[in-house]
Amino acid sequence: MKVARHEKIIELIHQYDIDTQEELAAKLNEAGFKVTQATVSRDIRALKMTKVAGKDGKSRYAILEDSPSSLSDKYTRVLHDALTSIDVGQNMIVIKTVPGMAMGVAAALDALKWPEILGSIAGDDTVMCASRTSEQAQAARDKLKSILKK
Repeated sequence: MKVARHEKIIELIHQYDIDTQEELAAKLNEAGFKVTQATVSRDIRALKMTKVAGKDGKSRYAILEDSPSSLSDKYTRVLHDALTSIDVGQNMIVIKTVPGMAMGVAAALDALKWPEILGSIAGDDTVMCASRTSEQAQAARDKLKSILKK
């Protein structure tokens, strides 16, 4: 049942611009899958879904695919589209994003596996990243700023 539900979720997010868990749950229920928001939340984590900016600027769910050739481009595109500001305080990097995109940015940063970033925590429009040293935090900020210039 879970495999069929996951296949349906993938089909739905390719077919529709779904931007909330509630909207995804409603589409699944319409398709005959009896789900709750909590089930959808677990499925989103299991499928490694994130929110990305759509063509109209509105965020939507997507699955970041793991094809090695396009991974970096996809992640940097997410960062470029979502970042609004970057600030550093000692070994912490504070990243502001467009509303609803912080989780996507944190997921992209984690997937890029930059050695300067130990980990990320995301809210709605803010990501905090930890580095071991202030120098590593500055280096990560510089990398992020170079992405914004592209």
